[in-house]
Order: sequence, then structure tokens, then C-alpha cells
Amino acid sequence: MTEVPARDGAPPRVGLFVTCLVDLFRPTVGFSALKLLEDAGCVVEVPQAQTCCGQPAYNSGDRADTVAIARNVVEAFEGVDYVVAPSGSCAGMIRKHYPDLLADDPRWAARAGDLAGRTHELISFLADVMGVRRVDAPGFDRTVTYHDSCSGLRELGVKAQPRALLKSVEGVRLKELPGAETCCGFGGTFCVKYPEISNRMVADKAQAIADTGADALLAGDLGCLMNMAGKLKRLESEVEVRHVAEVLAGLTDGPAIGVGEPR
Repeated sequence: MTEVPARDGAPPRVGLFVTCLVDLFRPTVGFSALKLLEDAGCVVEVPQAQTCCGQPAYNSGDRADTVAIARNVVEAFEGVDYVVAPSGSCAGMIRKHYPDLLADDPRWAARAGDLAGRTHELISFLADVMGVRRVDAPGFDRTVTYHDSCSGLRELGVKAQPRALLKSVEGVRLKELPGAETCCGFGGTFCVKYPEISNRMVADKAQAIADTGADALLAGDLGCLMNMAGKLKRLESEVEVRHVAEVLAGLTDGPAIGVGEPR
């Protein structure tokens, strides 16, 4: 049984940062995160006041709006022990960039730093904070390959954790993806600013995925997954695309990412 980190002897209270993309396009990822956190012994709250993490505005140079969004997130998640997001990109924004954004404002600097220290990406939180070594999933009989999303990998050190937990899911056979640490070309607003470069990057990634012969592609960031799923679909690939949380939680009965959506 997992030894649950607790404050005052109580189970940890976790604020689930759902993320915009999960909320709008793939709620199953949010339900999967909720299940995994509760199975690990956490009491999960989903603050209704949460919005975007501010990364699109931040990447576009709109510092004023980013600061306003950051303050809203700080206020929304005060009072919980941890903040957990099923996205290395959003967790990285809060953990790595909020302290700098609010550093010049004494009223907010300490609060931003406190929030940053309590914020984690979902899979690393389960493995590194909660000590989860196995998950209770019904099985996923696929040969899978895994893409390491840029922010999760480079800002938060998410690499071994998802692979370790996938080993506990019956039927999963992991085939490593050549260039797994290479960007898929999404990069938030990067794919809008530089569409030709982005398209070439995701085309190379899709070819590498196909070359593995895997049945399914997994990753921890929905933006990356939607980008790669779209390219694979246009190439008429049969590779099944899912967020790793869905597989770890056993919520894989529904359609894969990109299935049923227009080309």
C-alpha cells in the first residue's frame, strides 16, 4: 500500500488543474486524473474559478494578461496541499514561470512561489510524491510507443515515471520511439506562428511513430497528442492515440484522440 504524504495526519488535498484542452476536447483525461489521484489516497478538489494557465498569452508576449491569469490561478488553488495537472506544459508554466512573472509585486511574489512549490505534473506526482508503483488498470493489450513532451521533460524531469507505471498495466508492450525527446511541432502558439516548420516537425514525428510498428501512441500532454493524432489521421494511419493517464486509469473504452473528428 502506498504511504500517503499527509499534513496533520489527514490525506493530502489535491487541487486538480484540469487544463483548457482537457476541459474542451478530452474530458476523459480529467476523469482519469481524478481516478488515479483518488486511488492513490488523495482527496481531490476541482476549483471552479480556475481558467487557463496563461501560457498562450505568455508565449505571445502579452505579459499583462498573463499576470492577471496567474493571479487568478494563485487565488483559485490556495488552501490545497498540492496542485496537479495532467499536462507537463501547464504544470511547468505554473511551477517555473509564475514566480518570475509575479516577482516584482510583493503582494503576490510569495504566493506565487508557494503555489509553484506545490505544483506537479500528474504522473510525476503519483510516482515521486505519492510513491505509486502500480496502478489498478484492467489491461491494455497493445504495443505502445511513447512521446516525451518538451515541457514535462525539460522543465519537470518527466521521463522514467510514465514508463515505470505502464509496466504495471497488463498487456502493455513498450517499444521506444526514436527521437522520443524531439518536439512534435505543436509548441502551443509555435504551430500558429510557424505552420510550415511545425508541419515538417510533426510529419517527421509521425513517420518515426509509424516506423516503430506500434499499435498505440501515448504521451502526457494533450496538445502534443492532438497535433500528432491529426497528422497520423491525415496520413490514414491506424495508430491509436491516447493520453497516458487514460491507459493507467483503465478508461480506454471510448474513442481514441482524433477518432470521429474531421480531417
